[in-house]
Amino acid sequence: MWGFAGVLRKLDLEEGATYLIVWGCVVLYVLSLALAPAAIRFDGLFGLLSPGREALVRLGASGALPVVAAGRWWTVLTAGWLHGGLLHILFNMMWVRQLGPATTHLYGPGRMLLIYLISSVFGFVASSLGGAYFYWLPLMGGHPSAISVGASAAVFGLLGAMVYAGRRGVAGHLGRRAWGYAIALFVFGLIMPGVDNWAHLGGFVGGFALARVLNPMVPERLDHTVAAVAILVATLAAIGVSFVVGFG
Repeated sequence: MWGFAGVLRKLDLEEGATYLIVWGCVVLYVLSLALAPAAIRFDGLFGLLSPGREALVRLGASGALPVVAAGRWWTVLTAGWLHGGLLHILFNMMWVRQLGPATTHLYGPGRMLLIYLISSVFGFVASSLGGAYFYWLPLMGGHPSAISVGASAAVFGLLGAMVYAGRRGVAGHLGRRAWGYAIALFVFGLIMPGVDNWAHLGGFVGGFALARVLNPMVPERLDHTVAAVAILVATLAAIGVSFVVGFG
């Protein structure tokens, strides 16, 4: 492992993977507010402490406009770490805090991170393409001029992975509960305005498909953790690219 094996074994990923996600999102949310304090919005309850659109784009917001129109394809890695308001991040982090340890128990910390990160990518690819080419479909929430952020695509990915584990006979009760949560949250998204249901659908499909590849019936390997760390590093690099390149 090129000298990394000893370091990775010392990381307390069993407990730390979920906290890594939560604190990463919190730090980037605070940074998005600090980048443009004059642009912070207080648009009612759901718009409370909303970062400015320019700050979100600068840090790597995704969606039809950044990805399809502007060619900022790397933002499918970054958008899941950004949030559009105080309640947005609170609700998403509550779900991460609830589902992260349960998914870690079923798959291990490295595979949980892989499922979380890659299903988020699936979600924002679906969001970008759906918003650009299928915006005419009712209730899905896409639009060619839209940007999209939030951890909910990855949350749906964790739900998809738990549903797959339940279908394989691993913790069937958790799989059934996750399926119920996924249906309820998707229906809620169809009812509420401004929800990116493309990202939710893509995240769930991505999490379910990746769970098939990772197979909860076999033990986790060290290379799963190495792959997760590599994607995290790529995500940090993508945030840096977004910040430097701007939106010109």
